[in-house]
Amino acid sequence: MVYSYYPGCTLKAKAKKLDRYARDCAQIFEIELEEIEDWQCCGGVYPGMADELATRLSPVRALREAGDKKQDLVTVCSACHHVIKRVNEDVKTSGEIRRKINAYLEPENGYEGETKVIHYLELLRDRIGFDRIREKVKQPLNGKKIAPYYGCLLLRPFEVMNFDDPENPSVMEEFLLAIGAKPVHYALKNECCGGYVTMEDDEFASKKSSSIMKAAMDQGAQGMITACPLCKYNLENGGLKNGIPVYYFTELFAEALGVKEQEEET
Repeated sequence: MVYSYYPGCTLKAKAKKLDRYARDCAQIFEIELEEIEDWQCCGGVYPGMADELATRLSPVRALREAGDKKQDLVTVCSACHHVIKRVNEDVKTSGEIRRKINAYLEPENGYEGETKVIHYLELLRDRIGFDRIREKVKQPLNGKKIAPYYGCLLLRPFEVMNFDDPENPSVMEEFLLAIGAKPVHYALKNECCGGYVTMEDDEFASKKSSSIMKAAMDQGAQGMITACPLCKYNLENGGLKNGIPVYYFTELFAEALGVKEQEEET
């Protein structure tokens, strides 16, 4: 099975593990992530103004390329997924946005929002299935207590993202169980880490991210997983002393499948 794949900027720099292990683990299940040619930055933040068109063009180009190939578009980064999926919804539901966007692109090859955008975790849950993942695990995590951290971008707004229950999501817990870990249940798994406010008010962002990590640690967590490079940064740099490790979920996936060990030996 072949999917179009949008990696995003950070996965080519600070978040290489999130990208590399996603690709390697997909191959175990005979899934090819075909990187979009000449993709550009998604913008990082969803453009809330309806008349903001320039920052919608990059996501639409990627969406259109996937649509031309009649492939679903897979993303891994929470921020990229959020921006691309919401822009896709804009094109589908707003005739004015669709008309103006296509006027910038090739009018004879217009895009109308037909591409389906799925997150890698949805690929695992809905296309591969966690039972099949269990069968492929070579090095289970032996009940290691891991706290899933969703953040806000994967889950909201629910009517557009439709990823999981925004108040009580479960896909990361199911994933952790499939690879042999013990998911830790705690109160703040779907709260914002402080996000981009860290660039203006580092103290506020540190309080947010520290409270999240502390909540997980109070429930016995030995580590945390996330799909967002910014969340990982904020959690790791939140100022909480003696914190726990924060992993990309693909890193633990690769460990359980035996792919991480092979990578590090080469």
